[in-house]
Amino acid sequence: MPRAAHKIPFASGRVILALLLREMASTYGRSPGGYIWAILEPVAGISIFSFVFSFLVSSPPLGESFALFFATGFLPLAMYQDIVVKVGTSLKYSRPFLTYPNVTYMDAIISRIILAILTHLIVFGIIISGIVFLDDLRLMIDYPRLARGFLMAIAMGIGVGLINTLLMGMFPIWQFVWAVINRPLFIVSGVLFLVDDLPEEMRDYLLLNPLTHVIMRIRTGIFSTYEGPYVSELYVYLIAFSLAALGLVLLKRYHSYLLDEGT
Repeated sequence: MPRAAHKIPFASGRVILALLLREMASTYGRSPGGYIWAILEPVAGISIFSFVFSFLVSSPPLGESFALFFATGFLPLAMYQDIVVKVGTSLKYSRPFLTYPNVTYMDAIISRIILAILTHLIVFGIIISGIVFLDDLRLMIDYPRLARGFLMAIAMGIGVGLINTLLMGMFPIWQFVWAVINRPLFIVSGVLFLVDDLPEEMRDYLLLNPLTHVIMRIRTGIFSTYEGPYVSELYVYLIAFSLAALGLVLLKRYHSYLLDEGT
């Protein structure tokens, strides 16, 4: 049976929707419990770190709530990481369906991207609203800036994820290596601190990490007093689009091999 690669790369919305519903059922189960866990997991992490953080410093680097400051760094990073994983494992996960003539490898990738984005946006909205309510905060949210921050996180997740699709397909051990490589991101992306406050030499080094720009942009949308003077959206998009373009070219050439041999 010919592979779907010989067809139009972007199949109909019906195919993507079907894959999306399957992904929802398998990832979160057929009951609300799966979605509740998707919310409870980051809530637990934010609560623990906020509690510990409150004993280490007298006040958060921005605002009055440790939980809000931490959440605005942790949640965008979690979105990026989940998109990378979802895209990187999309061919392996959807392989049985890619034998159908109307299903392409891009359908599998797009459906997983959409689910990851929707899930994390919902989680972000619920958690931030909960923090605002519990801490009795008054926020002046800049929604355009907030949206730009999320778009940066999504672009980086897709770009890195497309490269990982190839690497994970050809070298299964890469999935474990990638997990190890990503562990320091929590520390070096500015989740627990403001990159702006660091000495110049250290700050310049950390600004090489595109995720520091993502988190700073998100925080400019939440904290009205923060301007994010070191944010470079152009830098993030240059990296993201370059990786995405390379990943798409390589996938177009090698996706048949990945489906037949690599996965």
